[in-house]
Amino acid sequence: MTDETAPSAPATEERQPVVVVDGVDIIYQVYASGKKANKYNGVSKKGSRGQLRQVHAVKNVSFTVYKGETVGIIGTNGSGKSSLLRAVAGLTQPANGAVYASARPVLLGVGAVLMPALSGEKNILLGGLAMGYSKKETEELAPAITEFAGLEEFIDLPMRTYSSGMSARLRFAIAASRSHDILIIDEALSVGDQQFRKRSEARMREMRDNAGTVFLVSHSMKSILDTCSRVIWLEKGVLTMDGDPREVCNAYNEYTGVKTIDD
Repeated sequence: MTDETAPSAPATEERQPVVVVDGVDIIYQVYASGKKANKYNGVSKKGSRGQLRQVHAVKNVSFTVYKGETVGIIGTNGSGKSSLLRAVAGLTQPANGAVYASARPVLLGVGAVLMPALSGEKNILLGGLAMGYSKKETEELAPAITEFAGLEEFIDLPMRTYSSGMSARLRFAIAASRSHDILIIDEALSVGDQQFRKRSEARMREMRDNAGTVFLVSHSMKSILDTCSRVIWLEKGVLTMDGDPREVCNAYNEYTGVKTIDD
């Protein structure tokens, strides 16, 4: 199901495709120990040599995303959401199919690497340079990035002293300091307090309104409904539903046994 009238999406006659996912399969080779449980010690010696197994994480998924859309990606754990978006970002090679993008997607995830031995301030500098800013531009932006992340008291401390939430806020603030043609956010809004989530969602809407395209992976239906003009539900690697955020989220909640979202 595809929703052609999702809120905040561009008018039909002006819709420009920016990401095309065409029949994508993602298959991982996973090492299995082959050990079997028993009632004494949990494992047996039989079959201990192990073998490679295939995990089919994404199964023949196709969709087109248009300029200015904010697309939520939902699904239960292990449904292939992050794998799919790593393929969109060009970080994972599909076993079959292809991904086409009009610009290089930028992936922002809670697992994104910062330099733990360096201060938050130094990481802002490195992040800015990586996104194409000059040193002077990054230095000028640093106070606003620090304030957005809410780290004024900690920005001169090494990143290794930060909590996971503080680190994730800084990653988002660095990436969101610049408008991207295609931005992929993997669970970045699941950390931080309510004020930070509001700032993050407002910044996402601003990027969308400036004709950027945003993907958001989140287990928070509220974040999805507040920011997305379209939702794709991926379940066990299969594209299950694609369309209006409220309709898709309600169908997903019914599937998982969660109370549906009222109008």
